[in-house]
Amino acid sequence: MTEAATTDLLDCASEPIHVPGTVQSYGFLLALTLDWAITRVSANVAAFTGLPPAAWLGSIAADLIAPQALHTLRNQAAYLRETDEIHRLFAIELIAGRPPFDIAMHRSGDAIVIEAEPAMLDEREAAALVRAMLARLKHSEALPAFLRDGARHIQALTGFARVMVYRFDADGHGEVVAEALRGAGTGTPYLGLHYPAGDIPAQARALYLRSAFRIIADVASDPVPIDSLPSAASEKLDQSLSVLRAVSPVHIEYLRNMGVAASMSISIVVDGKLWGLFACHHTAPRLPSFAYRTGAELFGEMFSMMLESRLRRDAAEDEARADAAARLLVAEMEHDRGLLTNARRLGELIFDIIPAAGLAVRVDGKIWSTGAVPNPAQCSAITSWLAAETHHRMFSSAALSTVFPPAADHADTAVGLVAIPLMRGPEDYLLLFRPEQATTILWAGDPDKSDGPGTNGRLAPRQSFNAWAELVTGRSLSFTPGELVAAETIRVALLEGLYRSRGLLSPDVQLRSGQELLIAELNHRVRNILALIRGVISQTRTSAEDAEGFIETLGKRVQSLARAHDQITSDRWGPARLKDLISTESDAYLGPRRDRVRLSGPNVLVRPAAFTALALVFHELMTNAAKYGALSNGGVSEDALSDDALSEDGAEAGGGTVTVAWRFDSAGDLLIDWSESGGPEVVPPTRRGFGSAIIERSVPYDLGGSAALQYLPTGFVANFCIPGRHLAGLSSTDVAAETVFVDDRNPALLAGLHVLLVEDTMIIAMDCADMLRGFGASEVVTAATARAALEAIESDSFAFALLDYNLGKETSIAVADALAAHGIPFAFATGYDGDPGGLGHPDVPVIGKPYGRQQIAQILTRLGFAKTA
Repeated sequence: MTEAATTDLLDCASEPIHVPGTVQSYGFLLALTLDWAITRVSANVAAFTGLPPAAWLGSIAADLIAPQALHTLRNQAAYLRETDEIHRLFAIELIAGRPPFDIAMHRSGDAIVIEAEPAMLDEREAAALVRAMLARLKHSEALPAFLRDGARHIQALTGFARVMVYRFDADGHGEVVAEALRGAGTGTPYLGLHYPAGDIPAQARALYLRSAFRIIADVASDPVPIDSLPSAASEKLDQSLSVLRAVSPVHIEYLRNMGVAASMSISIVVDGKLWGLFACHHTAPRLPSFAYRTGAELFGEMFSMMLESRLRRDAAEDEARADAAARLLVAEMEHDRGLLTNARRLGELIFDIIPAAGLAVRVDGKIWSTGAVPNPAQCSAITSWLAAETHHRMFSSAALSTVFPPAADHADTAVGLVAIPLMRGPEDYLLLFRPEQATTILWAGDPDKSDGPGTNGRLAPRQSFNAWAELVTGRSLSFTPGELVAAETIRVALLEGLYRSRGLLSPDVQLRSGQELLIAELNHRVRNILALIRGVISQTRTSAEDAEGFIETLGKRVQSLARAHDQITSDRWGPARLKDLISTESDAYLGPRRDRVRLSGPNVLVRPAAFTALALVFHELMTNAAKYGALSNGGVSEDALSDDALSEDGAEAGGGTVTVAWRFDSAGDLLIDWSESGGPEVVPPTRRGFGSAIIERSVPYDLGGSAALQYLPTGFVANFCIPGRHLAGLSSTDVAAETVFVDDRNPALLAGLHVLLVEDTMIIAMDCADMLRGFGASEVVTAATARAALEAIESDSFAFALLDYNLGKETSIAVADALAAHGIPFAFATGYDGDPGGLGHPDVPVIGKPYGRQQIAQILTRLGFAKTA
C-alpha cells in the first residue's frame, strides 16, 4: 500500500468493515433471493466456474447449478434462520463436469449467501484429531498451561507459524497470555506484550462475536469486487458472516507492518462475551483446508466452553472460601456485638479472601481502623462521598483519586479501595484499602503515539511493534472479580449478623439499628422491583396495539412477577422450586387441563434473582403457547394473550401439548428444553416484540446463560442453559399446591350486586373497583378507613366485601367482625406473606397483593358466587 493510499484510510473506529463489497480471491460468492434468483456475484466467478458474472446475474439457480447440488443447498437453506448460523458443505459438485467445491452458506437479511472454494481433499481426519486434542486439553491443570496447550493444538491443526492466545481486559486492552512459535522466521516472541484497545476497535469485536472464525489467506492478494443487479446495487450486502469477506485496508497495513503474510483468528467467548482470541500469523500466504479450518473453529468453541468451566470452577472455589469466612463472621457477630468495631479481628477474618493493607469501619460517625489506612478525617470524607455518589452500593477502584480527587492526599498510604455498605446509616461503611503498586507494562509500541503516515486526522495503523515499557503509578493491584464477589458475600454476612445481633454498640441503639437495617434492605429491594416493573410497563406499551391490550398484557406480566415473588418469599427470600414456577404458570392458563403441560426433571432449587427472571420467561412461553401454539385450544381463557406470535394461523387444532424437561450437564449447569407438539403449524413471527425479547434475551443477559429458539413446523422449541451459580441444589419437599383455575371474564359473578371495597390506596381502589364492576357489580362502595367502612355497612346492603387488611395506622379486623355479624361474605387482601397472623377469621379467603381478575374470580367462586350467576 502506498503512502497516498494510506492517507485515504478511514478512522478504523468508524470504518464500515462489515460491508466492504469485496471478497478474498481464493473463492467466489453468490447472493440469491429466497426464490433462488441470483442478484450478486463476485467478479472472479469465471475463474472457478467458467461462466462470467453476466451469465450468473439475474439467472435462476436451477439453470446453472447441478440438480443434486441444488437439492442439497435447498435442504441446508431450510435450516438457516435469521440468527448467526453458517452451514458448511464439503466436496459439492456445484457445476456439472467441474471439480467439487467446499461451501459455506448463511443468511444476510433476505439474501441467501453461498461462498465456494475449490475442495481440498485432506487425507487426515480433522474431527478425530480435534477429539484427541480436546481429550489431551482436559489434562492441562493450571490455567497458563491450558492456554499454552490450546495455542499449540491450534498450531498443529492449521500449520500457522505463530499462534497466540490474546486476552482482553476490562478496559479493552489486550495482552498475549500464551504463544506457540514454530520456525526461525517467526521473529520476536510477543508473549506478555500489551496492545491498546484501539488496535481492535469496537465494530471489529462485534464481528468477532457474530462470526467466531476469520482467515486472511494472503495479505498481498487484491480484493475482488462483488457485482450486483441494478435492483440490488442500492443496498450494500451485509458480509458480517461472510467467510470470504475482504479485509480492511487499515488491518492489511497493520499486518504488513508486523511482517505477516497470512492471519487467522478464532474467537474465545465466555459467558456470552468476547474473552479473547486465538490470533494466528504466518510469514507466507497460507490457507488450510476447509475441513481443518472447520475443525479449528470447532476446537475454538469447545476450548471456550472448557475455559468457561475452569473459570466458573475457580469462581466457585473463591465463593466457597468467601462463604466460609462469611459464616465465621455471622457466628462471631452473634456472640460478640462489638465485632464490627474490632477492626483488627475483622481484618483477620477478611484479609485472607480479599488481601488488603488496611481496614477501616465507620459506624455512627466513629472510625475504627487497622493497618495502613488514611486518617479518620480522610476516611470520613471518603464515606461522605460514597454516600452521595454510590447511593449505598458496593464500590471498588484501583485508583481512587481518579474519581475522588481528594484521595491524592493519601496516595502514599492507600490508593485502592473496596467499600462495603453496612445497611445502617448512609455513611456507615467497611473500607478495605490497598497501597500503590507501581507496574511496568510492556506495550507493542508506544500506545499513545501515532507513528503511522496517516494525515488529515485519519488514523494510520501501528508501524512499530517493539516492546515499549510504561511505568504505571497511582494504582493499586486491581481487585479481581472473585474478590468483588467475596466482598458482596461479606456485605450479606454483615447484614445477617446485624439482624441476628439486633445491635452494635449499646442496648439503647439496638431497636433503632434493627429498624434501620430493615428499612434499608426493604428500600433496596423495593427500588429493584419498581425499576423492573417500570421497564415492563415501558416495553409493554411499545408493543401494545391498543389500550385494552396493553392493560391486559401488563396485568398478566405483573401477576407473573407476583406469583414468583410469593414463591421465593414463602421461605424468607430463599431458593424456590423450578417445578413450582412452571406448574403455577400452567395452572393459571389451563386449570383442570393442566395435564397438557408435561414436566420432567430433578426438583431443583433456583435462587431468587434467577427465579424472577425465569418467571417472566415461562410466562411469555406459556402465553404464546396459549394464544398461538400447542395450548391455543381447549380450556384456555381468551385473555391469555401476548404481544408476540409463534404462529399466524389462529388456533383451530386441538389437543396440543407442551413438554418441559430439565437436566444437569457435566459442568453443573441446568439445561431446560421447552417443546410444543400437536398445535397449529408454526410460522416464524414477522414481528419481534417485548415478549420475544424476554424469551430470547433474559437468560443470556440477566443470568449469563444461553437461549436458542427454533420455529419448527411441527412445534415451537426453546432450549435454555442456566449457569450453575443460580442454582441451590435439590429440594427434598414435594411440589406446592396447584392453582385453581376459573373463568375470570364471567360478567355474571356479581351481576346486579352491591359490593364494599375497603382499600386505603386510591389507585389500587380505583383499579379493583373497575375489576369488580367487570364481574357485574351494579355498585362498588369504596372506603379508606375502618370507620367509613362500618358506616357504609350500617347504611347499605352488601352482597360481598373485599378488605385490605392493613389500613395504615389500623387494620380492617373491626370491619371483618361487622361483616361476619351481618352474614356478608368477604375476603382479605394483603401485602403480607399469606395470613399475617392477626386476621382472626381463619375460614375467610386471603389474596396477596398485587392481585388481578383471576385472583378475585377465584375467591368469588370459592364463596359460591358462580352458583348464583
